[in-house]
Amino acid sequence: MSCISEYSDSEQDASFERINPNILITGTPGTGKSTLSELVLESTGLCYINVNELVKEKGLHEGFDQEFQSYILDDDKVVDELEDAVSNGGNIVDYHSCDLFPERWFDLVLVLRTDITILYDRLEKRGYPQKKITENIDCEIFQVILEEARESYSSEIVIELQNNTIQDMESNASRIEQWVYNFKAQKNQH
Repeated sequence: MSCISEYSDSEQDASFERINPNILITGTPGTGKSTLSELVLESTGLCYINVNELVKEKGLHEGFDQEFQSYILDDDKVVDELEDAVSNGGNIVDYHSCDLFPERWFDLVLVLRTDITILYDRLEKRGYPQKKITENIDCEIFQVILEEARESYSSEIVIELQNNTIQDMESNASRIEQWVYNFKAQKNQH
């Protein structure tokens, strides 16, 4: 987690009235969540929360799965750890799943999608075991994360973005920056 603001309890209770948005950037591993998040951080002034890193740093897991080379997430510990920071607003949360987070946390949910050939190459370059690559490719083919997002959040805030190329990432970053600007401007009018 790159920054956390401190607020009083009364400000935390008004989380639905936050003036800075929370954005969830989700998608199959390898779709570019971290890269896109980093592109928009400076221009938006939002804080970055990489859930995978937080899980490792704070031990928010139930062990390590050797077969898939990943931590077994403890959903309750993760939600408890993030509750105060996210309630205050002003965050980009980066994670490859979304159904563990409360709906009230997010003002925008972006589901990144990537062509499976490009995704395969990205995962292979990361050194993922073949079984993990296959599982993630299947996840992308069957739109698992997109469906999870649509079932977990209001359809008005879930947006699917193609993220295949540098140009896609730059375009997506511009869209996010404009959305954050509009969100803040709307909140300042009230």
